Amino acid sequence: MKTIVLLTISNVFMTFAWYGHLKFKESPLWIAILVSWLIAFIEYCFQVPANRVGSYQFSTAQLKTIQEIITLAVFAVFSVIYLQEQFRWNYVVAFGFLVCAVFFMFYE
Repeated sequence: MKTIVLLTISNVFMTFAWYGHLKFKESPLWIAILVSWLIAFIEYCFQVPANRVGSYQFSTAQLKTIQEIITLAVFAVFSVIYLQEQFRWNYVVAFGFLVCAVFFMFYE
């Protein structure tokens, strides 16, 4: 559970680093890059420990799969709440297929 919490926190920061600047398109690109790098540093402070702790319980392929699912879930919430984008039905279908991928990743 600790790994999932740390990965979720790291993904919140990384989503802001990658996409948060899209609300401020009028600001210079160099500022967006600098701020994104500063946010990404905070993200790494959670992501690296998450993978280190998680490596005792999961394979690297499983860790990456968990991270991708968390990334998509965080991004879905971020895009609707922060960027005010519409959440469409086909996103739910695509997410469902990814859940199937997770099932097979962890299937023994």
